[in-house]
Amino acid sequence: MNSYQIELTANRRPEVLERILRVVRHRGFTVTAMQMELIEGKVRLKITVKSDRPLNLLVNQLAKLPDVLLIN
Repeated sequence: MNSYQIELTANRRPEVLERILRVVRHRGFTVTAMQMELIEGKVRLKITVKSDRPLNLLVNQLAKLPDVLLIN
């Protein structure tokens, strides 16, 4: 399994973390570590995931979420 790290910034909303984690799970990735920080009405997440699938499958779906602003 490959390990990847994703950093993303999203609007601070009650459901945003749940939506992000649901997409991660539905795309066949497993979260192995996560760090979250609140900054000026936004959420910054650093997520480490594992999967045999290519990372772009996950990144493309996360980018479609309405509250996700930036993915690195």
